[in-house]
Amino acid sequence: MAKAKPSQICIITVTGVDKVGIIASIANAMAKVNVNIVDVNQKIMEDYFVMTMAVDIAEATLPMDKIKKKLDRIGQEMSLNIAFQDENIFKAMHRV
Repeated sequence: MAKAKPSQICIITVTGVDKVGIIASIANAMAKVNVNIVDVNQKIMEDYFVMTMAVDIAEATLPMDKIKKKLDRIGQEMSLNIAFQDENIFKAMHRV
C-alpha cells in the first residue's frame, strides 16, 4: 500500500453577498481536482456571506496556482471575493 502524502493545508476565504450555491460551487470545484475539505466555518451577517474553508491539496490533480484560477473564476461568476493561500501564510497574516 502506498503511503499517503503529508498534508498540504490551504485556506480558502470567501466573502460577498449571500446567494444560493456558494458552498456547493466551491465544494464541487474542489472535489473535481481531488482536494479534500478538512474544515469549514461559515456565517451569514445580514445578507453578507463569510466563509473560511481549510483544504488539503496534497493529493490534488492540479497545482496550487491552477486551483487558485478555478476559484478566481467562481468568484467572478458569483460576484464573490475569494482568497486562496497556504495555511502558513494565512496564519502569519492573521497573527496579532
